[in-house]
Amino acid sequence: MKALPALMAVTALFGSIQLFHGGSGEHNAANDPIAPSGDYRLVANGDEASCAVKRGTEVSHSLSLLTVAANCRRVLPGIEHAKFWREQDDGTVTFSANGIDPIVTFAVADGDGYESYVPVLPLLSLAVIGP
Repeated sequence: MKALPALMAVTALFGSIQLFHGGSGEHNAANDPIAPSGDYRLVANGDEASCAVKRGTEVSHSLSLLTVAANCRRVLPGIEHAKFWREQDDGTVTFSANGIDPIVTFAVADGDGYESYVPVLPLLSLAVIGP
């Protein structure tokens, strides 16, 4: 008889988790914040060129250091000068040399990553590397 209350508790917990994630039974990545630091792969137009970028230590609210590989110039000329990652309240991310003026602006994409919308071309994707 002790198994019935335990089973009911597990069922209630599972139901609460399902409700929290929209009830679909699938992980809803759009509701999760993107990792605050880590390694990313920057790709232009579906693998034409790619390079590594690393979001580093947060230096102030929404502003983090950024390390851009030297070969990122092949992806977007000028991006190699970016030193800062700024995440806006709406989830958009900008890379800049001075922390203010964007070189590139990304919106949250489906899944774990971002897609650029400024500049219009080349279209860039930014995806987390690793787990």
